[in-house]
Amino acid sequence: MRTFTYTIKDALGIHARPAGMLAKTAKAYESEITITKGEKSAICTKLMALMGMGVKCGDTITVTISGADEESAEQGMREFLEKNL
Repeated sequence: MRTFTYTIKDALGIHARPAGMLAKTAKAYESEITITKGEKSAICTKLMALMGMGVKCGDTITVTISGADEESAEQGMREFLEKNL
């Protein structure tokens, strides 16, 4: 299992468009990828769950990756977050 934190820089946070892109990116990996903010968490492939978390600009999220391709999934998720959120 791999874990890292990221602070959201996008002014709108995780809203519909980036949530959809995030879910699509997560589906490319075998590993289960989960985002946690405070007491709420969501599996990244679940679009409505991601949007329901209410992640805003300045919020820090924890990304947890567990599965067969953890290393590449972590790298891919870090790159996605840096470029899009």
